[in-house]
This record gives sequence, structure tokens and C-alpha cells, in this order.
Amino acid sequence: MDTSSIAKEIMLWIKGFLQELGLSETLLDKVEPVIYVFIIVIAAFLVAEIIYRIAQFTLWRIQKMREYTFLIKLNEHNVLRKQTSILPPLIMTTLLPMVFGAGTTKLHYMQMFVWIYFIIMLTRAINSLITAIGETAFRNRKLQNRPIKGFVQVAKIIVYIIMTILVISVITDKSPLYLIGGLGAFAAVLMLVTKDSIMGFVGGFLLLENDMVRIGDWIQMQGSSINGIVTDISLTIVKVQNFDNTIATIPPYTLINESFINWRGMSTSGARRIARGYTIKLDNIKPCSDEYLSRIREIDSKMAEYINIKVRQKNAGNMTNTNNSECATNGTIETNAGVFRAYAEMYLQHHPRIRKDLLIMVRTLEPTGNGLPIQFYCFTDTTDWKEYESIQSEIMEHFATIMPLFDLFPYQSTSARDTIISGMLEASFPIEKIVGMPYKSTKQS
Repeated sequence: MDTSSIAKEIMLWIKGFLQELGLSETLLDKVEPVIYVFIIVIAAFLVAEIIYRIAQFTLWRIQKMREYTFLIKLNEHNVLRKQTSILPPLIMTTLLPMVFGAGTTKLHYMQMFVWIYFIIMLTRAINSLITAIGETAFRNRKLQNRPIKGFVQVAKIIVYIIMTILVISVITDKSPLYLIGGLGAFAAVLMLVTKDSIMGFVGGFLLLENDMVRIGDWIQMQGSSINGIVTDISLTIVKVQNFDNTIATIPPYTLINESFINWRGMSTSGARRIARGYTIKLDNIKPCSDEYLSRIREIDSKMAEYINIKVRQKNAGNMTNTNNSECATNGTIETNAGVFRAYAEMYLQHHPRIRKDLLIMVRTLEPTGNGLPIQFYCFTDTTDWKEYESIQSEIMEHFATIMPLFDLFPYQSTSARDTIISGMLEASFPIEKIVGMPYKSTKQS
């Protein structure tokens, strides 16, 4: 016996039961379809509830044995409930022809309503499943920094578009292919309305394909206020929390069209670069005399050893091999600037917070109108912002105080205080009573 025969037997039994309750044939003919529809609806939701309970119990047993992230997400988003919600309209559309008869107007409208309800429930079920899959993928260590959210949003939009076409197809009683063919006339308007979403999807795809940015990356865009950590990547926006705790949002395609700095390489390397320096006054640079070298030897034992090695190399006529195994420090003993470069490089090489396996260099840059720039180039052993700034500040402060011992002074623009001090000195005012005199000048006095 097939299901239709069983359904007919049930309906005949219900009709007989109602007649035994005393309902007349006339009244029964009027309310019979309503009663049958009501019973069909109750039965359909009852079957769906039973199947949901069985599936939920099975899921609970599986989770009890072992926790799977995907199953947890199914439970969080109530996916099973939404999946089983598509069963009632399927059951109703199967049984309704037995109540109204095939080809009747009432059956047509009832089935149209049921199919629209089915499409809506199917949309909810598919989108909840997509959400669970997307969050499961985001929990994956290899994918958690990728713009998964944008692809989930794109998938949901596609589902909504398809389901909207199907609803219109049911209402107009036209084939979905017929409606899709008619979309060509309105494609230009659709492209205009969804321009940002389409460009965002393309931008998000390129970001993912080229691994240009991930959630948690520190990015910086020149000429804009973007300078912080990426907290979210979606279909239409990339959200960045700046270091002043402001939130900035930019479209994904902006990161494709414009250049930006991603500091991920620095973060993953565990080292951060220091590339700062001072501009030395050119009139302070002078040749090194024997007296000068003797004074510099007294700074520390490393400088004394360095000068002795360089003196031997000079006497041997070897002045160009700065990478000699006997003395790998970059510097010379020809000028006080060269001696200071040697001291600065040795200081960095022996600093406990500077990476020795990465480049350490002290170099002079192209002279400017203010003097000769000297740059200290090295890498700290930490990427923590506060620690990095502390190490960098300590190094720069040390060099600022030690440079006068080499008879070198950084360039500094004159101020009103300098003019006043100069006038006081010309007037023979006692130097020890002048507040704000340079440290080295006071010491020499």
C-alpha cells in the first residue's frame, strides 16, 4: 500500500469520526477541507519535530564522544532546527491534492503559498549552514587570518538572489530560466547598485589569493589615517583599529589599488629595525692625532684594542680591508667621525637587546646643508612597541652623550636661548652661572 492510499484511508476515517460526532453532511462538506488542511499542517510539523529530535539526539551523542568544531557550530546556530523546517511544506504539498483535488484553483493558491514558504525555509537553512561552515573554517589555524567572512557574505547573497528568483517564478508561474533570461535588460542597473559589493568581493579574493593582509596584521597607508591592526575583513570593508584606539574602515579594493605597508614580516621575524641617526657638524670633523687616539683609547678596552689593530694595519699599508678577520668593525682612525663610527658599531654589537644575526651597520649618508648625517642601523630582539621604543631611546640617548668625547656635535638649529647665551659670553658673564650651557662646553671650562 503506497502513501497516497494510506492518506485516503486516514481521511475517510476522519470523515467517519466527524459524522459520528453529529456533524451534518452539509456542514461537513463546508468545514471538511479546513479540517483536513489543519490536520495535514499538524501532522507535517509533528513529523518534522520527531525527525529534529532524532537528529538532535544523534548529534548530542556524537558530541559526547568527541567535540567537533563543526558540530558545535551547528548547535550554536540551530542549524538542525532550520534544516528540518523544510520538511513541513514538502509534506503539505504532497497531501494537499488529496483534499482539494488536482487542477482546482484552491489547490493552486495553496500550493503557491506552501512553495513560497518552502523557499523561505530553505534559504534560512542554507544560510545557517553556510554560517556554520564559515565559522568552522575561521577556527582553522591555517584559515583564521583569511577574509573568510567576505566569502560567506558573497555565498549568502548568491543564495538570496537565487531564492528571490524562485519566489518570483512561483508567484508569476514562469520558469526560473525565463526570468533569468529577462535579467539581461536590468543587468546594468544591478551592476550599479551592487558595485561596491562586487568590487569588495574581487578585492577580498585578491587579498586572499595573494595573502596580502590577514586579520591581526599591522598595516599602514601613507597619506591616510590608517595605521593599526586589522580586526575584520568582510565583503565591503576592512576594519582597522588604529593605535589611538580609533576605528577606521576602508573598502578591500582600496588595498588593491593603493600601496600600503604590512608589518607582518617584522612581527613574524621577532625583530624590529632601528634606522635613526644624527647630523654631525662638518666643521667638527677633523684628522686624528696621536694625542687624540691616546685619549680615545681610555674610553674602554674595546676601543683601545680596535685602535691598536688599525694602527698596525696602517703601518702595514692595509687601510681598505674593513672586513679583515682581525677587525671586522666598520670604521677608520683617519678622522674622529670614523673612530666614532667604529665605537657606535661595537656598542651595537655588544648591546644585549640587539640581534647579532641580523645586519648591524653605522654609516654616513649624503651630506646636507646642516652637516653629515650618520645613521645607526640594527634590529632589536623584540617587536613589542613599548620595549622597542625604550631600547631605541636608550641607544640614541647614549650616542648623544658620548659624541662630545669624540669632539663631535650634532647639528641643532639656533634658538633665542642660544643668542642670549652668546651675548652673555661676549659680555664676559661667568660661564658657571649661565643656565642651559651645552654639557661639553661646561665640562671644558
